[in-house]
Amino acid sequence: MTPQQQYGTELGRFLRARRARVTPGQASLPTGAGLRRTPGLRREELANLAGISIDYYARLERGKETRPSPSVVDALARALLLEPDEVDHLRSLAAIAARTAPELPAAPSRTVRPGVKLRLENLRAAPAYVVSRTNDLLAANPAGLRLLAGIEEWPGKERNVARYVFLHPAARDLFVDWGSQARGCVAHLRALAGTDPEAPELTRLVGELVLRSSEFAGLWKRYDVKNRSYGKKAFHHPEVGDLTLGYQSLQLEATRGHHLLAYHAEPGTPDHDAVALLDLLAQQSDSRPATPGTASSASS
Repeated sequence: MTPQQQYGTELGRFLRARRARVTPGQASLPTGAGLRRTPGLRREELANLAGISIDYYARLERGKETRPSPSVVDALARALLLEPDEVDHLRSLAAIAARTAPELPAAPSRTVRPGVKLRLENLRAAPAYVVSRTNDLLAANPAGLRLLAGIEEWPGKERNVARYVFLHPAARDLFVDWGSQARGCVAHLRALAGTDPEAPELTRLVGELVLRSSEFAGLWKRYDVKNRSYGKKAFHHPEVGDLTLGYQSLQLEATRGHHLLAYHAEPGTPDHDAVALLDLLAQQSDSRPATPGTASSASS
């Protein structure tokens, strides 16, 4: 399979997955009588909604047509009722599939620059950490590492937020809305799979999680795509109790794919007190002699 066919096939997979999610009623089409054998919309229904031929649409799904025009892409996005993040993803897939020789991306770096590590320290006592494009935990300030209860038990190179969410026994108790956290992790990885499906670190992580977590495997098949850069998360932390923190994810432009995730709480609130306590506990832990097999830093 050529690189162009690979990306064309990824475009087709996305279209097929999203078509299966739209019902005739949602698309304002008559449902008719009798049992429908096809989940969601039929190919001809979607083609008609988008104003393109059935044959052309079928070729798009099969990866045999890889150069849809921007107007066709936008028409498909409207017919599929895509959210803004999903529209951006569809446009990216179409743009990449149209290239005859896509550039192979350089291997992502795991190195966190000294200035970024200083920024993490300056954000204390607020929890903060840096993740790679596949959510490897590359660096953290003390409260940032402590917030993900139990992740410090893993070796540095195994610390990955998605792996933690699905495989660490503490994660389900830590995240009050574990389901939302899990869906967000998978949707982020799905977005990366669309634009760089052969990324080796992504292939390894997804392969591991599909085999080890049936819940991840089920969510992976849904083909949800979303990038959420800010919001709130509720935690039930084993050391500091319940707290709800705002968060902001900032892309680090100088290092491809790295993001700094910083949490915050309003001063004078119980959440702010809990954050301060979390940082204090982390400091006390760091001051003790290290136990063999553990580490207090997220860097690797």
